[in-house]
Amino acid sequence: MTAADLPANETERLAALRAYDILDSEREQGFDDIVKLASAVCDAPIAVVNLIDRGRQWFKAEVGLGVRETPLETSLCAHALLQEDGMVVPDATLDPRFECNPLVSPEGGLRFYAGRLLKSRDGYVLGTLCVLDTKARPQGLTPRQEETLEILARQVMSLLELRRTVRERDKGIADLAESESKFRAIADSMPQMVWSTRPDGFHDYYNARWYEFTGVPPGSTDGEAWNGMFHAEDQERAWEAWEHSLRTGDLYEIEYRLRRADGVYRWTLGRATPIRNAEGQIVRWFGTCTDIDDLKKMEQGKDLVSQELSHRIKNIFAVISALIALSAREYPEAKAFAAAVRNRIGALARAHEFVRPHSEVSRPTVGDTTLHTFLNALFKPYADNSGQPRVLIEGEDAVFDDQAATSVALLFHELATNAAKYGALSTQDGRILLHTRAQDDRFILCWKEVGGPPVVSQPTRVGFGSSLATLSVEGQLGGRLERSWRPEGLVVEADLPATALSRRRAALKLA
Repeated sequence: MTAADLPANETERLAALRAYDILDSEREQGFDDIVKLASAVCDAPIAVVNLIDRGRQWFKAEVGLGVRETPLETSLCAHALLQEDGMVVPDATLDPRFECNPLVSPEGGLRFYAGRLLKSRDGYVLGTLCVLDTKARPQGLTPRQEETLEILARQVMSLLELRRTVRERDKGIADLAESESKFRAIADSMPQMVWSTRPDGFHDYYNARWYEFTGVPPGSTDGEAWNGMFHAEDQERAWEAWEHSLRTGDLYEIEYRLRRADGVYRWTLGRATPIRNAEGQIVRWFGTCTDIDDLKKMEQGKDLVSQELSHRIKNIFAVISALIALSAREYPEAKAFAAAVRNRIGALARAHEFVRPHSEVSRPTVGDTTLHTFLNALFKPYADNSGQPRVLIEGEDAVFDDQAATSVALLFHELATNAAKYGALSTQDGRILLHTRAQDDRFILCWKEVGGPPVVSQPTRVGFGSSLATLSVEGQLGGRLERSWRPEGLVVEADLPATALSRRRAALKLA
């Protein structure tokens, strides 16, 4: 056939044919049986399963030919590719398409041809199932023969599709086996213990490191037996965390003590993540166990050192305060100055007590480290006789740590001290409203005194306390401090970067 005779989609058709990976394959019984049946039913000496390749026609099965392929230019079947359903040639010697075909010559002897197309699922014509005879058949095939040939052509395609499916399945199995082999090799080379479970949480795989660490026989911790490897005090907690992850799909992360082969329990970090399919369903859990016992001991040692150091700093505050008190007795004329210094040192000591590292014994006395909790502790000495606070804090809270504790303590100590001397806290009914709010990347604290003595005018002299407050906000926290002496009371606004209060740089939204 010339290029003009080929189908318009010849490139795509050839690609579809090669996707079946059947060209030049060995003979197969299923295809051989079909051509034998076609030959018998159609009473034809020749029957073939013919696949049209580039430049040749190749026979997957044949009877009566004795060859596996012939050149395309001599092919009668190739002309059938241009037909809708197939082709019937009652007498090839009378068909101008085959007047120069050597197979139709007196020596070739072919006269009759009938073929049905073999079409892929995508509609591409791969070839034909055809019967040939050396005698012309003016009447063609009988209706029953035509129907049988059509059915057998569909059966050929069923065999081709089945063969392709089996090949793809086998390749998938081989690829999966190779992938699993690589995974096991990687997992066994990791220093962490690696495990995997089914979607329901049934443990069915552990790497070599797990068995090396625990010393248990392979398979003995499958299912739910893993929990028995944990310290008795950690088992219930670990099981609850795992059940929560299975129920919600949340990541699994927990620290527990895992029994080593020698019977020693080691602190271990357990983590697991779900693997989901395209529909979002969990198809697998993969997890790791990492020995963190040495790190845990280092952290505990560091905490002990930090707690001891902080305790000594607390004692230093107490010693300094005592020395100032003793000095004030020796120099009565400095009594007022000494009292002011002791108060400021006391404020620093309270700030340090709030943010310093605590032990399990001391921690319950301070509460969570947030700005509001810190300020409530700082203003506790200014409560009324019934214990009710006179500095009322409202608004948004914020995460708070030692980064800002000293500066915030000095600022509000000075404001509260001045309020107790001259402002709202100097009268029985006076109150202070402290409102806090987050605004974009800023955090604003507004101090408003009410119920105190009327403010006649703005002070003409800036005292040490005011300078210290300004230095704390603008010099240490990188913010702005504004004072407004209104007749009803002093209003102070501290505008701070949101990152100034904590290293975590995040605000907590509390109800």
